[in-house]
Amino acid sequence: MNHSVLIRACASQIPPIHPIGSLKGFGVNENFAVEVRNLNYSVVSRKGTTLPILKDCSLRIPSGKLWMILGPNGCGKSTLLKILAGLLSPTSGEVYVKKPKSFVFQNPDHQFNLNHDEVKSRVLKALDAVGMSNYLERPVQTLSGGQKQRVAIAGALAEACKVLLLDELTTFLDEDDQIGVIKAVKSSLDNSGEVTALWVTHRLEELEYADGAVYMENGRVVKNGDAISILNFIKARQASYCKQINA
Repeated sequence: MNHSVLIRACASQIPPIHPIGSLKGFGVNENFAVEVRNLNYSVVSRKGTTLPILKDCSLRIPSGKLWMILGPNGCGKSTLLKILAGLLSPTSGEVYVKKPKSFVFQNPDHQFNLNHDEVKSRVLKALDAVGMSNYLERPVQTLSGGQKQRVAIAGALAEACKVLLLDELTTFLDEDDQIGVIKAVKSSLDNSGEVTALWVTHRLEELEYADGAVYMENGRVVKNGDAISILNFIKARQASYCKQINA
């Protein structure tokens, strides 16, 4: 079988994920795919000042569900996701994420390594799960942004991951591609019954597809719960801010 560039891209390796510390007796509840306790993350500026990015964050993400992380720019959403992926090490706190886990980048072009030739049968199944099996002979560079994202998701699914960590996948996409990517993730979770997805976004309309959500501000987890509760909470908060500004 003459496998295409698209399949090789789908099967490409995602950056290695490293374990975070010893979590003895933590994260053993199979009902949760992600657990975080009292997580802190700081960086040191050029002047030697310690700058806190995440502050005492705690949360739990149920297994087999699509949850989203929302909040204003700079609140720590992507930093939290990268810590969960093992791409950053926390300053303190406990982190548990079911393995294997896969991180899908905001820019899908960062996901591909076209030199990787190992192709397995599960890649075809994963491409079908995200609605991309009809594009097998298409070079990656000819795909739209949304199609590339779906291939990146298929690559993560092909690794038989338990947790998908998705960083603002729809930021650079038009409306049709946005909906296509979200539906592909939702469909993949519904079909597998065991994959969990944690999706960082700033788009309130994407909450329609979520089972639950986490809202962050200023490096802290302010509230988490079902999607409707979080949406109402955010809208009330926005209304309060507007009222203060107008006053």
